[in-house]
Amino acid sequence: MTEAPVNWGTLAATRLSEIATCSRPGPGVTRLPFGDEHRAALTHIEAWMKAAGMTVSLDAAGTLIGRIGPTQADTFYLGSHQDSVREGGAYDGIMGVALACLAVEKLNADGVTLPFAIEVAAFADEEGVRFPTALVGPRALAGTFDPAVLNLADRDGVTLRAALTGFGCDPQEIAALARDPARTLGYLEMHIEQGPVLEAEGHALGIVTAICGIERHTVTFTGRTGHAGTLPMQGRQDALVGAADLISSAHDLGLQDTDLRITVGQIDVAPNVVNAVPREARLTLEIRAPEDRLRETIGAQLAARAGEIAAARGLMLDMRRTYAQPAQPCAPAFRRALLAADVTHGGAGRELASGATHDASAMADLCPIAMLFVRCRNGVSHVPEEYAAPDDMGRAISVAADFIAGLSLS
Repeated sequence: MTEAPVNWGTLAATRLSEIATCSRPGPGVTRLPFGDEHRAALTHIEAWMKAAGMTVSLDAAGTLIGRIGPTQADTFYLGSHQDSVREGGAYDGIMGVALACLAVEKLNADGVTLPFAIEVAAFADEEGVRFPTALVGPRALAGTFDPAVLNLADRDGVTLRAALTGFGCDPQEIAALARDPARTLGYLEMHIEQGPVLEAEGHALGIVTAICGIERHTVTFTGRTGHAGTLPMQGRQDALVGAADLISSAHDLGLQDTDLRITVGQIDVAPNVVNAVPREARLTLEIRAPEDRLRETIGAQLAARAGEIAAARGLMLDMRRTYAQPAQPCAPAFRRALLAADVTHGGAGRELASGATHDASAMADLCPIAMLFVRCRNGVSHVPEEYAAPDDMGRAISVAADFIAGLSLS
């Protein structure tokens, strides 16, 4: 009797449902790095890797590595992260680990022999929820790990160094994890889109063009306070009005380019009482774009606009850029190969930028990167309602397997 073909998407859904139980009590999934839930999750992931024929090891940064292929061969990497935000979903990060293992398992089932090795990485901490740092695993592989972060502590006072040691890892060995770029072929990460574009357009998959660069500014408008009932409207130096002008300008500017994301996520007002004109308004301004030149141009335009607003409203202005992270473009050859594989499996070859940061952004310091997005229901992520359909995950597995097989021909 002929065995029924494996339904890879259904298998992915089953595995993700099972590993979602490795969570702290409460809604959704809460799985922070280097704790009991992480340890329980590694038991599942190790089984996935072994089912794909991989040898498994835990490295000094807490990354579970599955490897298959010739010992001395060049290596292609796949992976994502096992951790979640608090009360998050069952797909963000961990889906990429599950699909990577299944893509390797499918290659084996299809009898594909590769001339290079594959490593699947289940990184410990991408979200940065427990410690005020993240991406230790991929940075270790890329050779960009900063040992100073080992002294950072979580809310309970446990340092990252202590957490790693308690998890059975040796922080002193992290620097030795750096891979040789000359022996590294590339990195592919599969991830839910975390947005509504693919679902709105009816696409199961999307090929990522770049991971957006980010810059953040702090902006403070300072005016004069006064009694809300006795200070005339004419001549007021209302700091909150200046902030509102800038917020509106930022929003309108963001609408001019579909690749831009401009957000004011925090605002503080003083004296912040019902019957006084605000003398100070402090806000954060974040700009994301897949091209650094665009991001920097928009930042300069908004700085100029803030100056104009301050002058027109009679306010003092203090605006400073506090953070900048460059964009990481995906390798053009990888994009073309993923697009072709997607079309082969009935997709439209839809390309889009990633506004969120991923493990791939750190791996880009080591090797060319690629990302494949899977649509998520209602475009939501970091919530218990997060969901990707089995059929879509199955298609992603097939596309990834074809992409990897094609690397041996290029």
